[in-house]
Amino acid sequence: MSFASLPDGHYEEAQASKPKPTQDQIDRLVTAQADEHSAWEKAIVVRRPKSTSLSIPADLAARAAFLAKLHRESRLDKWVERIVRERVEIEESAFTAAKKTLAS
Repeated sequence: MSFASLPDGHYEEAQASKPKPTQDQIDRLVTAQADEHSAWEKAIVVRRPKSTSLSIPADLAARAAFLAKLHRESRLDKWVERIVRERVEIEESAFTAAKKTLAS
């Protein structure tokens, strides 16, 4: 039986093919190391990307403008933003579910 040293000075039994830690194990490790500055990497700065413009074909823009009015949205850009946001959330949810399925 062999043992591996953990960053906090504790030891655990080493396994040939060590399974991924559970969320609870990760939470306990992070909580235990929360006040140990040496356990953490240097902080990184994250900046939100600047907004960008998209071009869409005129016929699609006309169809979108009709639907925006149908949904009582006064500004086409706000309606398109809402629709794109909803679709991105659907796609992200599907991606997360697919990752979970593949991982199990």
